[in-house]
Amino acid sequence: MHNRKLGRTADHRKALLRNLATEVILRGKIETTEMKAKELRSVVDGLITIAKKNTLAARRQAAAYLRPVTNKAGKTAVQVLFDEVAPKYADRKGGYTRVTKTDIRRGDQAPMAIIELV
Repeated sequence: MHNRKLGRTADHRKALLRNLATEVILRGKIETTEMKAKELRSVVDGLITIAKKNTLAARRQAAAYLRPVTNKAGKTAVQVLFDEVAPKYADRKGGYTRVTKTDIRRGDQAPMAIIELV
């Protein structure tokens, strides 16, 4: 498996992907750069695959990766993942996210994309 370095150290890259994955699960979709979205796709798909098992071990595995933040309803990202997101994809074997290219960011001309749950 090849990883995009995204111009960051390994620790910074892992923290970035954790933050972005948590936000995708809580919000359903986010806008970020195209390369970050493409890298994030495999992370979110892996988390949903883990959540489909719906065991205590799977819940702990997801909790170890996701940030402990809550949404407006007061549910944590792990609760949203296991209670709302994973059951939606129970009969699907993969491809839980969609990356859609949008426009160019005005400040640095970076290509932007939206990553969303299908």
